[in-house]
Amino acid sequence: MGKNKKTRWLVSFEAELLGLKPRKNEKGRNKARYYINQEQWQFILDERGGSKLESKKPKKRKEKEIPFDLSAWTKDGKIMDIDEFCSTHNLNRGDISTWRLCTHTKVPTYNISFKENKEVSDVVSYDFIEELVKKHINPLNVEPVASCDQSKTFDRFVFSDVHIGMTTNKDGYALYGQKWDEDELIRRREIVQAFITTNKKSNSLYIDELGDYLDGWDGETTRKGHKLPQNMDNQKAFDVAVSFKVELIDYLVNIYDEIVMNNICEDNHAGSFGYVVNSAVKSILEIKYPKKVKVINHRKFINHYYVGKHAFLISHGKDSKSLKFGFKPHLDPKQIEKIDQYCKINNVYKNSSFVEFSKGDSHQSIMDYATSDDFDYCNYPAFSPSSEWCQINFKTGRSGFVFYTIDRYSDIKKKTNYWFEKNFD
Repeated sequence: MGKNKKTRWLVSFEAELLGLKPRKNEKGRNKARYYINQEQWQFILDERGGSKLESKKPKKRKEKEIPFDLSAWTKDGKIMDIDEFCSTHNLNRGDISTWRLCTHTKVPTYNISFKENKEVSDVVSYDFIEELVKKHINPLNVEPVASCDQSKTFDRFVFSDVHIGMTTNKDGYALYGQKWDEDELIRRREIVQAFITTNKKSNSLYIDELGDYLDGWDGETTRKGHKLPQNMDNQKAFDVAVSFKVELIDYLVNIYDEIVMNNICEDNHAGSFGYVVNSAVKSILEIKYPKKVKVINHRKFINHYYVGKHAFLISHGKDSKSLKFGFKPHLDPKQIEKIDQYCKINNVYKNSSFVEFSKGDSHQSIMDYATSDDFDYCNYPAFSPSSEWCQINFKTGRSGFVFYTIDRYSDIKKKTNYWFEKNFD
């Protein structure tokens, strides 16, 4: 045994840090014995979190450094999941491709691999997008709009969670087996067109699409690692998604003088894919109808706009990186505070008399006008039927949309729900 060396128990990666060849662990332990000197031992102690040097000789204390700690322990002594770990250590969850929990070290942590920052592949190429745009930019005869008093009211069409590309019955044995493909999407778009025509009360229409417009990219959500059964490839989903919105507006420009479309592009399913699709929609529609149609693609988690004395805060309710659970169907104190702070920082209360927070994600229609005295909290239903997973874990559910006629300068509004499964107010 060398001078000043002692037997120490080390895990294999600690031996490698010292330049030693890892040994086979002792039976019943996750460590092996090594003969190392005090300097080597101090190095290991520092790596483990900075224990005191076991030496009788006094040494000059170095200036204390903050240890590099990526612990996966929670404050109550439990192991974090990967989402909690990323949030705690300020890591971008969306940039992680694979991870593995490491518990053989003194402090448990995650071994993480980051993916390339590549949002869309060559499948949806510039040539493909150009051809798609050309397909939709054709001359269109727009009929004169019948005049009505648009200064007093505006119409609002709200829909969310279209999940284009999702399959609801992959193997043919789903509990309810609802249909969700391009044909069904077109059928529902035509129902929307007929419904708005019948219920139109203004010459101005505001359309709010609240996120998760597409089901995913390459069969996964924005955070990756969550496989989704889908019935379209990326290219087909892109084409169908662009066509749905463009053809909807091609119809509505015949009955409205002004159309403003708000698209949420920060969510947990569509993410960057949704933004690319909505960018194509914006390019097409604002070239075709420069004086009648305005498309706004929102990339923040919470956004807002004003009409008369009304302010609408719009969000999907869940984002692409950080919020694993997001805004709940029913408000809790933390969420009330978050919305309230957003309104104060952005002077929303000062610039409006009536405030609504509008969200999707929950696939439920829950309108809460009482929990907060300062704003309404509205959950909007999914436009798509329930996924196979939801059918098994919850119930068949309802899918639909909401249409309003709203007085610009008071809180008077007429609200109508349309349910695709069974339609009633």
